[in-house]
Amino acid sequence: MGLMDNLKAKLGPAKGKVSDLAQQHGDKVQHGLDRVAKTVDEKTKGKYSDRIHTGTSKAKGAMDRLAHKDTHEAGGSTPGATPPGTTPPGTTPPAGPPPTS
Repeated sequence: MGLMDNLKAKLGPAKGKVSDLAQQHGDKVQHGLDRVAKTVDEKTKGKYSDRIHTGTSKAKGAMDRLAHKDTHEAGGSTPGATPPGTTPPGTTPPAGPPPTS
């Protein structure tokens, strides 16, 4: 058994707990991320606004993925997600011949 297998085995039970906490307190965490981002942006006088915004967005995305992990594992889908094999609204399908059935 390799190192990664050992880590996965030990951290497996924590995954469910983290997902549950993310579901219960996700709004509070995201509010905290917004407050921290605003404070850091003020302290740096807007010099790093784009990077702060990017980092905050990525952190919020990670929280959303953690909070909705149970739906993905159960074979469900994320609300608003585009089903496989379809084109998202507002985009154009790839050029070329239509798929054959």
